[in-house]
Amino acid sequence: MIGVLGGTFDPVHHGHLRIALDAVEALGLREVRLIPLGQAVHREQPRATAQQRLTMLHLAVERHLRFTVDAREIARGGPSYMVDTLTSLRTEYPDTPLCLLLGGDAFAGFARWRDSGRILQLAHLAVLTRRGEPRSDDPALRALIANRRCAQDVLATYPHGKLTHIDVTQLAIASSDIRARIVAGGDPAFLLPDPVLDYIREQDLYRVV
Repeated sequence: MIGVLGGTFDPVHHGHLRIALDAVEALGLREVRLIPLGQAVHREQPRATAQQRLTMLHLAVERHLRFTVDAREIARGGPSYMVDTLTSLRTEYPDTPLCLLLGGDAFAGFARWRDSGRILQLAHLAVLTRRGEPRSDDPALRALIANRRCAQDVLATYPHGKLTHIDVTQLAIASSDIRARIVAGGDPAFLLPDPVLDYIREQDLYRVV
């Protein structure tokens, strides 16, 4: 089973990497594909360039054999929609279960994603929740959970369409906070991998609002 974790990764930090590793361990994933978006649809565009974000990801995961940096959304161009990304992955891996890893905030808006029903025909959903985090009261999501939820160890026996929850490590780190610290002249050390921080300093990233 392959995990899929999308995001701006602007910059990638320990919060991203830790939840990806939690998913590997909880679900027995053979790999997690970290997929930086190309063009944002419902959020601000990334501050760093596509190439800079890719470089930071490669620096962050170079010693982690289960993590793969996947540039397909950037290479495809245009707005980044997860349904297109999963369709592309399914073409490459027709017989391998795919598992889309979603944080609680992302899952809260899942019913409004483009072709959310099609996404469930391509992949499972693994909702990454922090202990004590409230579950959504959205009726559509509650119905989705009721109809599709399964135990973590059952997920790999289905090709797609199931849902599970994973309790992940609580690291309250945000890319926006890292960028704000840099603008303010602060030091974001220990919030992200050292090679990534060295690259940010080398490129003089994020210093201008």
